[in-house]
Amino acid sequence: MLRLPAVAGQFYPANTQELIKLVRQCAQQDLHKNKARAKACLVPHAGYVYSGRVAGAVIGQIEIPKKILVLGVRHFPRGENAAILSEGAWKTPLGDAQIDSQLAEKLKEKCVLFKEDAVAHAQEHSLEVQLPFLQVLRPDFTFVPIALGTIRFEELQAIGEAIGHTLSESQEDILLLTTSDLNHYEDETTTRQKDAKAIAQLEAMDPRGLYDVCRAEAISMCGLGPAVAMLIALQSLQATRAETVQHATSAAVSGDHRRVVGYAGMIFY
Repeated sequence: MLRLPAVAGQFYPANTQELIKLVRQCAQQDLHKNKARAKACLVPHAGYVYSGRVAGAVIGQIEIPKKILVLGVRHFPRGENAAILSEGAWKTPLGDAQIDSQLAEKLKEKCVLFKEDAVAHAQEHSLEVQLPFLQVLRPDFTFVPIALGTIRFEELQAIGEAIGHTLSESQEDILLLTTSDLNHYEDETTTRQKDAKAIAQLEAMDPRGLYDVCRAEAISMCGLGPAVAMLIALQSLQATRAETVQHATSAAVSGDHRRVVGYAGMIFY
């Protein structure tokens, strides 16, 4: 199966050279600085003009292994609640990114909730916008795409545990690249206050705390499910520390402080 790009020319440039240049500008790699060895990261998935520099600030400073699990959200109602693809490739203007079939099969063996489903992925942008960063910075990578539509905590726990056990049992380094934007479409002050509450729970690596605060405070974090599953997975991976690399809102680009979206870039060690 070849999954064609859904948001090239919208969320990121469709022109190859323009896209490479923009990714490098966003990543701003310091060639004299050692890369951080991360167990996981959290990056946003808006258009590059809004959140590309936040994503690039994270991806540009970590050591990217050959195998990557990209855990995103299913924004649209169609498709499975834990949609995985196990074969084929995803096309972007930079070429084809190959799916890691072996890793995908191991994940499905660990958790019956993972279902093969091309429908959930067909128009989903949260995973797609990560691929050009990886293609520029680690061209030989393979990946597994998972899009979550569920926000039931018990399902997220099962998914997170399956991911954590699979990655911890692997003899190879595998990066858990998770994507979410933070609070949506409230004013700048409110969004920064709500984002700070969500980030505090992410920094504490507390999955239940993140889940509860987002529900109690009406924090419209679109990737709450992926983020909770990531934090649960990190327990099996014996993660000890979280770092917030950058936080921003769409107002920095749009100039509109009345209706903004929050973005955070984080690394987990």
